[in-house]
Amino acid sequence: MLHVHILDLPDGEGLEILQRHLLPGIAVTAGDVIETAVPHILVGGRPSRAQLAANPQLHTLIIPWAGLPGSTRTLLADFPHISVHNLHHNAAPVAELTLSLLLAAARFIVPFDQALRRGDWRPRYNRPGPSVLLAGKTALVLGYGAIGQRVARLCRALDMRVLATRRSQSTPEEDGVATIYPAAALLDLLPQSHALLICLPLTTQTEGLIGAAELASLARPSLLINIGRGLIVDEGALYTALQSGELHAAGLDVWYNYPSDEASRAATLPGNYPFHELPNVVLSPHRGGGSDETAVLRMTQLADLLNAAVRGEPLPNRVDIARGY
Repeated sequence: MLHVHILDLPDGEGLEILQRHLLPGIAVTAGDVIETAVPHILVGGRPSRAQLAANPQLHTLIIPWAGLPGSTRTLLADFPHISVHNLHHNAAPVAELTLSLLLAAARFIVPFDQALRRGDWRPRYNRPGPSVLLAGKTALVLGYGAIGQRVARLCRALDMRVLATRRSQSTPEEDGVATIYPAAALLDLLPQSHALLICLPLTTQTEGLIGAAELASLARPSLLINIGRGLIVDEGALYTALQSGELHAAGLDVWYNYPSDEASRAATLPGNYPFHELPNVVLSPHRGGGSDETAVLRMTQLADLLNAAVRGEPLPNRVDIARGY
């Protein structure tokens, strides 16, 4: 019997959905407290030291989203025998939000909407207007994983030329959608790119990866979409480039400030600069993975991993703790 414990109790019918997709031979418990010391697999993004140390038979941690929290990465250094895996169930909804932000930023949908709500049609008659045609432009996707590959296909469907970077790439490669380059080729790719789409995890290598020089080297007109992590882009450089118009527009789903508790959720600005005052920024409250089907997608993909484990097969989506993703 394979024993699995889920630290965060699934919402609604989540546990029932999971059970329906599991093979025989898997026992599942859930909740903050592990009442039995026998789980072989723990499901949770931020386990405590006590939860990891409670059972010597624990061999796998499944993080129920894409990414590796810094605190969890630090803790896992003391548990080298535990294999860590992600779920990529959110690839489709995140890619769809990425496309939404790209289109909204390129066509200035939000300020036009706000003006028309006031009865103001004047933006329609301003020539030239601020809209950017995406067809024929070049998109650069940073991070060619599960999300980045979906984003690339969506950009290709818009008749864009697509470039991409992947850290594990050693030489340029075509896959029928994008031309994929090593991450070290970034500085050569930026001047070719009108739309920079950031789908990277936050690591010591990616923090501050995009600064003033990188933004200035983009082709014109330039767009930036970030659904990775806020700190990958230097905040001050991003604000300055948007305020000056050097960067035509941006769509941001990840930020620099987050509410610290439930009470602050109604009054926390997402940046240390007034991004909310700029008309050329689309603001989204880190909701890329959310959809009406996300819970079902999460539970069915979790079932796929657990079924692989009970069959004795290697689990997919393994996280390299040293790299941080």
